[in-house]
Amino acid sequence: MTIPASIDKPRLEDVARRAGVSVPTVSRVLNGRSGASRETRQAVLTAMDDLGYERPERLSGRSKGQIGIVVPDLVNPIFPAFAGAISTLLTPNEYIPALCTLPGGGVTEDEYVSLLLDQGVRGLIFVCAAHADGRASVERYHRLRGRGIPFVLINGTRPQIDAPSIANDDSMAVHTAVRHLASLGHQKIGFATGPGHFIPSRRKAEGFGAGLEQRLGQTNPSEHTVVTMFSIEGGHSAAVELLELGHTGIVCASDVMALGAIRAARSRGLRVPEDVSIVGFDDSPLMAFTDPPLTTLRQPVSAMAEAAVQALFTELLGDRNSRMEVLFESDLIVRGSTAAAPS
Repeated sequence: MTIPASIDKPRLEDVARRAGVSVPTVSRVLNGRSGASRETRQAVLTAMDDLGYERPERLSGRSKGQIGIVVPDLVNPIFPAFAGAISTLLTPNEYIPALCTLPGGGVTEDEYVSLLLDQGVRGLIFVCAAHADGRASVERYHRLRGRGIPFVLINGTRPQIDAPSIANDDSMAVHTAVRHLASLGHQKIGFATGPGHFIPSRRKAEGFGAGLEQRLGQTNPSEHTVVTMFSIEGGHSAAVELLELGHTGIVCASDVMALGAIRAARSRGLRVPEDVSIVGFDDSPLMAFTDPPLTTLRQPVSAMAEAAVQALFTELLGDRNSRMEVLFESDLIVRGSTAAAPS
């Protein structure tokens, strides 16, 4: 009689060999320690499944819970960019991103948060939400803090809110745009921006005023500023007004506004950049492929998202982050929408 050979249970060495990694790396994945990339982690889990190595319960695919991501809209490309970058960081850490868009079929930010709390949300990341509106009450955030729900703010810091805050240095960014246009010989530079009750708008206006004074010796920024909506239509209407006043360079507070400004220039028979130079803000996806490719100020979305997620994870562990605002610098991306001022 033939005695069947015993079937050996797969070992860590077998998993490491199948995944093409070292045994210590397999151990790090099994124990949830840092030091293994998302791709490596997935390769180890796949090897375990292939070999029939039973996963520990915490690696069985069960989620740690939901993290709410609140953004103003999905029309301005910068907000989907933030949502995508944050989601990409949450998923490998076994959190489920729950995206809430304002306005969402008439659902307010407070209603969204209430729904998330009812579902046991673990934490929240607010991207330029109500906290960025200087007129909005901060009581909603005090209530969250009182319930012990960790949350992080992106763009629109309010000192009254007890939470980590990540922001782009909007003031310095617009100052950089003014400096760029002034270096090209533009003496009359206009600014198309959004309503002043939004904190990012205020900071951008401060940077515009400082830029005019330091680069051109002008101390009357309001004469060169048009306040409008953060939209293509808003950028169009603002540019029409600024062009009528003889501006040859226009700084816009968002990329979509800059696209509207380009449309306005062309509707008046002007060429971009030969007759008027236009600078956007954000470096949203596809801005390198517009006609002309847009000179713009790049928000470091990936770095800001990573800082926000790490701050939230720290709070989830029960540790307290610094409440000092963390500022990130924008890069000026020079493309085809700016050139020397017309003679």
